[in-house]
Amino acid sequence: MPDQTPDTARHARQPRRHEAPETGATDPGAALAEQAELACGLQARPPELAHRSPDLSQDRYSTKSLDRATNAHLARFTLGISPYGLASTMFTWWVHLLGSPGKQVQLVEKAARKTTRLAIHMAEAVRDRDTPPCITPLPHDHRFDHPSWKLWPYSLIYQNFLLTQQWWYTAACDIDGVSPRQEQVVSFLSRQLLDIISPSNFVATNPEVAAATLQQGGMNLVRGARNFLEDWERAVSGKLPVGTEDFLPGRDVAITAGKVVFRNRLLELIQYAPKTDKVWAEPILIIPAWIMKFYILDLSPRNSLVKYLVEQGFTVFIASWRNPTAQDRDTSMTDYFAALEAAIDAVSAIVPKRKIHGIGYCLGGTLMAAKAAQMARDSDDRLASLTLLATQTDFEEPGELQLFVSESEVAFLENMMWDQGFLDTKQMAGAFELLRSTDLIWSRYIHDYLMGQRQGMFDLMAWNADATRMPYRMHSEYLRRFFLDNELAEGRYVVGDKPVLLSDIVAPIFCVSTTSDHVAPWRSVYKLHLLTDAPVTFVLTNGGHNAGIVSEPGRDGRHFRLRMTQGHDRPLTPEEWQASTDLQQGSWWPAMLAWLAGHSSGQSAPPELGTRAAPYRALGDAPGSYVLQR
Repeated sequence: MPDQTPDTARHARQPRRHEAPETGATDPGAALAEQAELACGLQARPPELAHRSPDLSQDRYSTKSLDRATNAHLARFTLGISPYGLASTMFTWWVHLLGSPGKQVQLVEKAARKTTRLAIHMAEAVRDRDTPPCITPLPHDHRFDHPSWKLWPYSLIYQNFLLTQQWWYTAACDIDGVSPRQEQVVSFLSRQLLDIISPSNFVATNPEVAAATLQQGGMNLVRGARNFLEDWERAVSGKLPVGTEDFLPGRDVAITAGKVVFRNRLLELIQYAPKTDKVWAEPILIIPAWIMKFYILDLSPRNSLVKYLVEQGFTVFIASWRNPTAQDRDTSMTDYFAALEAAIDAVSAIVPKRKIHGIGYCLGGTLMAAKAAQMARDSDDRLASLTLLATQTDFEEPGELQLFVSESEVAFLENMMWDQGFLDTKQMAGAFELLRSTDLIWSRYIHDYLMGQRQGMFDLMAWNADATRMPYRMHSEYLRRFFLDNELAEGRYVVGDKPVLLSDIVAPIFCVSTTSDHVAPWRSVYKLHLLTDAPVTFVLTNGGHNAGIVSEPGRDGRHFRLRMTQGHDRPLTPEEWQASTDLQQGSWWPAMLAWLAGHSSGQSAPPELGTRAAPYRALGDAPGSYVLQR
């Protein structure tokens, strides 16, 4: 009989104490055969499938700490983006490209055809200045919109750049053995490198900048250098960008009247003062994401969703999340669920015997959806309805953010957060800016530093600069359990020691998504239809993750589609839904207002702000103190 290795002996199934061997049959021959297999190690799990190695060395913790410290310091230079993951993906692409001679021939042919196209265009442009370009920018690319780009030699320069960009996209895609996500990463990285050398970024190759430099004798570059130094000084000293001082919470934004009626270590709960003699009986509880400050929904008076709801007769509560520090490194998702539970309890105490309209935005919506599923599972019927704004519940296709969410990237971020206790605002902002580098990085570089001008600050832009941090443990759990493992959509996410199922939700749902959302793509948000049997009113509006939600009535250029789907209806694909749903002009806010009113039980006198005694006695004026934390 062959000897067992230490590993197979460890993992071989052994009967428990006072437990008869499991034979699975009463046949003595079968029992003897199974015992022989057990003795020979044939039932042992392969060591590669073991959950952990049985031979961990005693100094593993110290060596792991060395790895973490090294990567944590490296992450400060890469803004949290893993160079190992990018290098691994690029190597995979390169090796498979080497093994694809047909693809190589295709790329050579495309390079030759593009060169010929450009040469033919150049020859025609010599004879006729009005010759149409051989390639035009994509609709979202506005770098070459200025009329001076049509002049020679600038027209030749920018068309050569666009052809090169197009060639690299072809090179990144459609290679056997390379996954779609790896292709997207290669395309993303090549686009970032090409954007650095775009002709629009240099004085000599940008006709608009060159003309301004000649006309102003270089003073535009002097002003640009001054702007750069001012921005650099503010960045290294931790100050907000120029102009944000004109949009201070409580003075210029977030000025809707109200009181802080509850506070714990994670949130302040604000109740807004009524502005009507009668209010709808069911109060509204808004849960924004803690990656952002709540006043995205209470900006200036003209575009405040909170003010709009209050003026239409609703009692509105909103959570203002605390900005965590290194001391909060071990704060978990469980703590955020507990904070949400405390907020629901507070609303129920201040407005007793009434159900609640729950509204969640972004990550706050994901939290609210999981909480609604847990409440339904536990027969807690305090929710009258659930409204989700730009919220994902299925993370299988998270859009462009998946470029930054992989096992390598998450492990790299965890090392950085392990060292500092949180994910910093600048590190989060860097990833989002790279997704829109042309608009958020290079257009500002041209405008502020080459043209020497200052882009005017406005409320939404100032709010975007006033970001918050994310606790180490919570953010790690969020990335792994939601993004990597998709536990919520698959019914494996645990709340209160038991998994929650979105299919348990019975409260009607109003779900809003936006066409240009790169954080929560609308087709991913649409998958909510497949996860719940509750009636879903789905709204698709134009705009991005923030501007599409801050869409006040009277704003030009706004439109949306809306349709209600019952749980028993045949599910439509996103494309079918979009093609068969009528386009409506204007803001979607009135539609949500009518929907909330339709799911309310009537009107009554406004409740008091808080209670007369603790624990929900008014603690101070809105917007509270947590929103002022930096």
